[in-house]
Amino acid sequence: MLFTTATFAFVFLPLVLAGYYLLGRRSPTWAAAWLLVASVFFYGYWMPIFTLLLLASIAGNFWFGKRIAQTVARSASSKAWLTAGVVFDLGLLAYFKYANFFVANLDALLGTHWGPLKVILPIGISFYTFTQIAYLVDTWARKVNEARPIHYGLFVTYFPHLVAGPVLHHAQMMPQFADAAVYRFDGARFFGGLCIFALGLFKKVVIADGIAPYADAVFSPADAGFVPSTEEAWIGALAYTFQLYFDFSGYSDMAIGLSWMFNIRLPFNFDSPYKALNISDFWRRWHISLSTFLRDYLYIALGGNRKGKTRRYVNLALTMVLGGLWHGASWSFVLWGALHGAYLVVNHAFRALIERAGLAPRLDRSKVFAVVAWALTAVAVVVAWVFFRAETMDGALRILQAMAARAPAPPEPGLMLWNAGLQASVAWRACLLLGLAVVALPNSNRMGQRLLELTATGIRWRMLAGGAGLTIAAALVIVNTMRDSVSAFIYFNF
Repeated sequence: MLFTTATFAFVFLPLVLAGYYLLGRRSPTWAAAWLLVASVFFYGYWMPIFTLLLLASIAGNFWFGKRIAQTVARSASSKAWLTAGVVFDLGLLAYFKYANFFVANLDALLGTHWGPLKVILPIGISFYTFTQIAYLVDTWARKVNEARPIHYGLFVTYFPHLVAGPVLHHAQMMPQFADAAVYRFDGARFFGGLCIFALGLFKKVVIADGIAPYADAVFSPADAGFVPSTEEAWIGALAYTFQLYFDFSGYSDMAIGLSWMFNIRLPFNFDSPYKALNISDFWRRWHISLSTFLRDYLYIALGGNRKGKTRRYVNLALTMVLGGLWHGASWSFVLWGALHGAYLVVNHAFRALIERAGLAPRLDRSKVFAVVAWALTAVAVVVAWVFFRAETMDGALRILQAMAARAPAPPEPGLMLWNAGLQASVAWRACLLLGLAVVALPNSNRMGQRLLELTATGIRWRMLAGGAGLTIAAALVIVNTMRDSVSAFIYFNF
């Protein structure tokens, strides 16, 4: 089920909200159970058979967590149970997400013909797998000890985050589920959340889906073997850069807004990443929960920066390669991760160099250096997104060669956009406008916080926020429903 559909907005959400707050007046446990059942239904609406996999994963991890908690802290038996639980999780993820990729590469390497296994990727498996691995590790470290199956099930399945993040930590959610006040209606949060949901809906339906045809018009032919012109290649890369930004930012806003409507707070997962002045700053702002997971449970586990400079750089590169592979079973994603790993290594090496030379304070104060650093970071990110979007390595290389003006000029420049009924001048204006928006406007996290402050001051602001949010959200859902097709969020594929 998609947040942008009429079924969700006009049927599912009102019924779940009504049941949640009505039951919450009688029993927090009943309300939590209701939200758990609704979240499982939300997940199973797409393909019910995978609900069994989700429930099996939850039951298995809850059981492993109990076994870990019952052992002596950090003992051999505790570590054995942790290892078994992580192997269980990664085994499921490896089969459903990487089996086809593994067999295809084995066929190419050995010249065999096993063919694809036709394993369907269950939606959200990467997110609920990482969420539960973090839970097992935190249980082993004695940071958590969850004994309530309803709350644990809700922690994993909570529908605003289930299929596209953020990757949650037990400590972020369990205190909220255990607080009886969470199950009582709060007008300030409800109407503030409705507005943020509407803002996210606007980002997805109007901006991301509006700019997407310009990316599709270039990437699809390039994957099929056609070479774009330099102008088309840059338009396609920039269009996807903004499509992904507003698609993911829109989902993050909607997840946070929906959670506020349920009186629950999700961690911010998106913080104006295209304002970043270096690639490390970018990863502190983009998909914050995933970046934090990779740092805490992979980079640090590999040794982090504790074993010397060379090992630190190796750990950075390996972490990003595995992060790229997490996004999808494709060499394009591996290369995307490797590129970001290389970017991080260069960034850290450069920072160490200017600090040794005593130039860091002066450069940090320089506005010219800040502009150059921002532009260099932006170009590096755009180049890497080409591998992220392209469905084939050859398609990505065609676009990058055209962007660098190294590809043979097509006989009719502009034909890709023309075939799609699109104009380059409109694309450039749209990219310029969106570029100014992502750099100059305040991000929605701060807008949401300010909105909560206003709705908390009295009924007037609540009614204004509620009326505006409801009107805009309803209009956008209706417009989206009238389209020929409804597009899923990009991160649903991961």
